[in-house]
Amino acid sequence: MIVDKAIYSDGGRETVDGDISDAFDAARAKGDCWLWIGMHEPTEEEFALVTDELNLHSLAVQDAIEAHQRPKLERYDDTVFVVLKTLSYREDTSTIEVGEIMVFLGSDFIITVRHGTANPLKPVRARVETDPRMLADGPSSVLYAICDQVVDTYSEIAHKVEADIIALERHVFDTGRSDVTEGIYALKREVLEFRGAEDPLIPVLQEIVKGRVEHCEDAVEYFRDVLAHLLRVDDQVDKHNELLTSVLSAHVALVGLQQNSDMRKISSWAAIIAVPTMVAGVYGMNFDHMPELHWVIGYPLSVGVMVVAVFFVFRLLRRSGWL
Repeated sequence: MIVDKAIYSDGGRETVDGDISDAFDAARAKGDCWLWIGMHEPTEEEFALVTDELNLHSLAVQDAIEAHQRPKLERYDDTVFVVLKTLSYREDTSTIEVGEIMVFLGSDFIITVRHGTANPLKPVRARVETDPRMLADGPSSVLYAICDQVVDTYSEIAHKVEADIIALERHVFDTGRSDVTEGIYALKREVLEFRGAEDPLIPVLQEIVKGRVEHCEDAVEYFRDVLAHLLRVDDQVDKHNELLTSVLSAHVALVGLQQNSDMRKISSWAAIIAVPTMVAGVYGMNFDHMPELHWVIGYPLSVGVMVVAVFFVFRLLRRSGWL
């Protein structure tokens, strides 16, 4: 679906009617301008117009339509193809939803193809259209603004994930804790998915910052700022992953301690019960010649011995910390 298409020249916007071919024709007729076409989950038929106009490689076309790509940067003749992973965070379920933005960048055009609901580009378009300097820089400024928004979203999500990890950590050390193993693994899976989105983007931005990408040479300093933010996010994600591993280890250790404590209590009560069981077992053998068997005080004496022995064992175990 075509979301928006416009021509930019002399610091202003001119909306284009018709299809994509009409937009390219209008841009060529106008001359000194550049074109931005935004698409959301286009079909093969809708994207065919872009393919015809730019003579795109079949692999790039397939990536743009089907998505599910890692962040990357590729070159096709004089067109630069960039893939970015977009993220959104659902606080009710503590899950990360992943989308993608594909960017086809040329000297006088930029085509953005978005998949998923994360990071809509309407704020990016508004930012570019209200900044004369970015309009003057052309399509490279749009790529910069997209990267900047995506990385800013990464930073926001990193802080939310950190808050969830802290809450999970407190729950682990709570005295009335329950088993949180599943929650730890679920959050760890989200962190790994987060890393799969942001980590491959680092070499993409590094390539741009080194001035090796066509059409972006004049915006290197802006991309350097985005790269600095992304490296900070990458460091946060690494720390989150390590912290979750530590939380899981602490949880396993606490579970082991609790099991040891339970086993000691069970063993202690078994030892206590074993004392009267042993005495009762001896007097239940029904031998003919047994001491105290015909005493009047034999029964209360044996019961008293049992009580005293049980009390002694209980005190002994209580002092040792087993009960």
